[in-house]
Amino acid sequence: MSIRTIVWGENIHENTNDVVREIYPDGMHTTIASALNSDPVIKATTATLQEPEHGLTEARLAETDVLTWWGHKDHGAVSDEVVERVAKRVWEGMGLLVLHSGHFSKIFKRLMGTPCALKWREAGERERLWVINLRHPIAAGLDENFVLENEEMYGEQFSVPEPLETVFISWFQGGEVFRSGMTWRRGAGNIFYFRPGHETYPTYHDANVRKVLINAVKWAYNAQGALKGITDAPNVPVEKAPEPIVERGPKLHQAGEAGYR
Repeated sequence: MSIRTIVWGENIHENTNDVVREIYPDGMHTTIASALNSDPVIKATTATLQEPEHGLTEARLAETDVLTWWGHKDHGAVSDEVVERVAKRVWEGMGLLVLHSGHFSKIFKRLMGTPCALKWREAGERERLWVINLRHPIAAGLDENFVLENEEMYGEQFSVPEPLETVFISWFQGGEVFRSGMTWRRGAGNIFYFRPGHETYPTYHDANVRKVLINAVKWAYNAQGALKGITDAPNVPVEKAPEPIVERGPKLHQAGEAGYR
């Protein structure tokens, strides 16, 4: 069994900023995919904003078990059609990992239904991530905390829905705290948000971060496959009701007619 994973990257800063290019010469998406491919269970490929359909065609998504998403500079450039395509696959059971500034991505806001806003500061300060759910599969193999010497600060309030589980809480050198690892379920799809990953720091080279990403892909994977028809809203004819009924009273729709959306 292989967990078919797409690592999606905006791929702008790596091509426009010398600091980012030096840390991630082949792109952040390639570094993340390399980390995932170090585990024999995961088969990771990449896609970027600049590709046709952002590399996320219907055919490719249909053969994807887990999608990871990193974006920052140009969330608005992502096609609404592709966003809806990804959302449908999540509802059907595809796992989704949203990383760092992907909190403002169209797909995350679409699935959360909230602004997904937060406080932030770019000062290269220390971040200590506390594992507050030590038995969670995403935290497997970690100590009770680990440190990133340089990171961007994210602070509460983080305007997302109450999660199913909180796995990590971050403390920053400036005093703020942040719920830095949370899970949700949307339809049949598992979603994990993981905070670290500012592009001017070597976060995705860190061994603990890479372990979290591998664990999260395995957690998000849905072995049952796609739940097809989850967006359908069929009009059930009287004669196909589970129990015999007699039609009575006025109605808006004719038999077999589609409903309003």
